[in-house]
Amino acid sequence: MPPNAGESPKDVRAGRSSAAGSAAEKSLRVLEAVAVPGGPHRLTDIAAAAAVPKSSTFRILASLVDQGFVRQEPESRYAVGPRLRALSALVDGGEPAGIGRVLGELRRTTGQTVHLALHSGETITYIRKLEGDQPFRTASRVGMRMPLHTTAIGKAVLAHLPAGEVAELVAATGLPRRTPNTLTTPQALHDHLEAVRSRGHALDDEENEPTIRCIGAAVLGPSGRPVGGVSVTTVTFLVPREEIESYAPALHAAARALAPLL
Repeated sequence: MPPNAGESPKDVRAGRSSAAGSAAEKSLRVLEAVAVPGGPHRLTDIAAAAAVPKSSTFRILASLVDQGFVRQEPESRYAVGPRLRALSALVDGGEPAGIGRVLGELRRTTGQTVHLALHSGETITYIRKLEGDQPFRTASRVGMRMPLHTTAIGKAVLAHLPAGEVAELVAATGLPRRTPNTLTTPQALHDHLEAVRSRGHALDDEENEPTIRCIGAAVLGPSGRPVGGVSVTTVTFLVPREEIESYAPALHAAARALAPLL
């Protein structure tokens, strides 16, 4: 299904300039690449994923290992260290209780699986997932990164970004095809985003995975810039397109309620 099922960190950051960013930004990108599911990761893959020269990546990793944020494994592989895990636990423990209530209400209203994701660069990352009442389980999981152009949340995010920024993201990712329904040309994506803006939500109609259909809305920050999004996920053989569109009012309400909580 999503790229994390078999992806390497290299797949996550393809297209980013290796010269981009300050020393702090490069260190954060390296740490982010180490944390991609599927580790421990090779030094070469981490450097490619972070778009940082291999020599610089090695020095950054050495510092992160010394500080306990990263753990070094045999064969030049690196994994999440105890200090980063502790930091993650602190963040999770400080999550506003209202987030769970909003997502729970959306799941109760629709009976379907609900996802909450944050936007980061060229991807979104799932941070919460509530399974629906249906007799199936989707392959998505918390921590999984997903493309912007193939997912309902991702397209809702793109619809709220400046046109120039969308063009840069498209140039960087190349709009790879994941299913026969994937939007793979800039013009097709541009036209689709116009429709997303007009109705306030996006639809992933088997564009990321066959038989999976999702409806998603962006969650906006104080400046109006999208920080992420929320979605309702269904399977096509149980929920027709007309029914998933009926979830839009509840979805929009959830997105508005989540805005001050993220």
